[in-house]
Amino acid sequence: MSTTRSVDLPTVAMWRINAMRLLFLLMATFMGGFVWYRLIFESLGQPLQWGLAKSMLGGLAVMSLLGIRYPLQMLPLMLYETAWKTIWLVVIALRAWLAGNWNIEFQGLFQDCVGIVIAYFIIPWPYVWAKYFIHPMEPLTRQA
Repeated sequence: MSTTRSVDLPTVAMWRINAMRLLFLLMATFMGGFVWYRLIFESLGQPLQWGLAKSMLGGLAVMSLLGIRYPLQMLPLMLYETAWKTIWLVVIALRAWLAGNWNIEFQGLFQDCVGIVIAYFIIPWPYVWAKYFIHPMEPLTRQA
């Protein structure tokens, strides 16, 4: 018998679910295609941090394939993608721009990251709030 209370999750519109599928597809194909190409054909002789970053992005692209089939279950992956890109844009890119340190490398990464703004309009925020903040946490011990 479970003693945890249940929370009804808000309904997510079908257009939003399909838009999330499209974002996951774009993450898997476009970002994944570029990253996996570079991992396979351009990784020799690259710095350790380059390989680490590309490997993490490659893993993100592979996991995005699951998001095409299960967009709500893989929503944390999209939230992660949104979080790291937003952090980079605000903490790194904005400060570099304000300090006058903007260069071609920043410009390239900025172009790779700025598209995440679209996700802010597609992510079902009421669902995120209910699922991850209102919904009771999973029990720390097994209930008898």
